[in-house]
Amino acid sequence: MILPILSYGNSVLKKKALPISVKTKNLKCLINDMWDTMYEAQGVGLAAPQIGQSIRLFIVDTYPFSDNEGLSINERKFLRSFKMVFINPEIIEENGKECLFNEGCLSIPGIREDVKRKESIIIKFQDLNGKFKKKSFSGIAARVIQHEYDHIEGILFTDKLSSLKRKIIKRKLDEISIGKIEVDYNMKFIK
Repeated sequence: MILPILSYGNSVLKKKALPISVKTKNLKCLINDMWDTMYEAQGVGLAAPQIGQSIRLFIVDTYPFSDNEGLSINERKFLRSFKMVFINPEIIEENGKECLFNEGCLSIPGIREDVKRKESIIIKFQDLNGKFKKKSFSGIAARVIQHEYDHIEGILFTDKLSSLKRKIIKRKLDEISIGKIEVDYNMKFIK
């Protein structure tokens, strides 16, 4: 089922999400709905707070980045098949230099800005079976994970911009929050 994605300005997006049990009733159904919602909106990641669920859960599928000609063949191959569910994740290490990358967000349609993030991470999380895992990621995969992880921490990519940049896009952000935008997927605005 396609769920509405909350727009910028919704208070759920600014809250630190709570842990969830992998035994929660209908969790698999919720995750399937998140996949449907993300694909309908043509995203590469979706965090539960974006659909109004303040829980520590997000999904990623980096396939759309696999066509990037500037990447190595190995990274493109990895991105083509990297699809994962992260339950109760915790980034335990960020490494490498900070790299700029132009980011967008399904909750903030029509705005893209350069954001600095570390080039690699180590993250621990649970899978759908409740098994604890610890993995390292780098490049675009690490960036997508960091973006979605920020969502469960109550942080949006716009929070990482300079105050001047935020001032410049403030009017656009206000218009997004009340739905004064054209968007081709299901959203829920503040009215």
